[in-house]
Amino acid sequence: MGRKIQLTAADDHVFSAYLAEPAGKPRGGIVVIQEIFGVTRHIRDVTEQYAAAGYLAVAPALFDRVEPDVDVPYTDSQKGFGYVKALHTDKVMLDIQAAADHVKPAGKVGVVGYCWGGQLAFLAAARVRIDAAIAYYGGGINQQLAHLPRVPVMFHFGEQDTHIPLSAVDEIRNAYPRGIYHLYPAQHGFNCTERASFDLPSAKLAFDRSVEFFRQNVG
Repeated sequence: MGRKIQLTAADDHVFSAYLAEPAGKPRGGIVVIQEIFGVTRHIRDVTEQYAAAGYLAVAPALFDRVEPDVDVPYTDSQKGFGYVKALHTDKVMLDIQAAADHVKPAGKVGVVGYCWGGQLAFLAAARVRIDAAIAYYGGGINQQLAHLPRVPVMFHFGEQDTHIPLSAVDEIRNAYPRGIYHLYPAQHGFNCTERASFDLPSAKLAFDRSVEFFRQNVG
């Protein structure tokens, strides 16, 4: 089982994170970036998944800059967006960098993000010292194309996602054709076991693809 740790960002902000360690020598490090709901049970489970796959995995609590120990119900998106609006992206990038630095002793570092975290993973691929990134149904990525990734990026999108139209996916693909794009017959949040939109076949396929991508780019 994982454990809660404390990290310090470059601006001296101290925040919590959930750390999960592999059974043996790590293949590398993975930063798991939360949705708009905080470091929920689902995000902790994903962190454990990557540890089981052989990585030193950490999920930084990005909402700690607003309020500690945030865990918003999946039925209250409005509250989650409230926390997002209270944050500045530059500060969030500092926290992601601190998390990446913490797992860096394990080797190369990858970032994987979900929902809001998917957009942050895309931004981290351009702004944070990492080696690869994966964005799961990252909303608003098509509005963040001014600075394109410097490292390989894989994208997972649901074809039935009412929050992210396929036209937005096309915008991203046109701006960043080097990316690896996968579409699934699923809705937004298809990887999350806590949501009604959870789709097991899509989640399993996406995770298998993600692990293979990290094996190729992280270790």
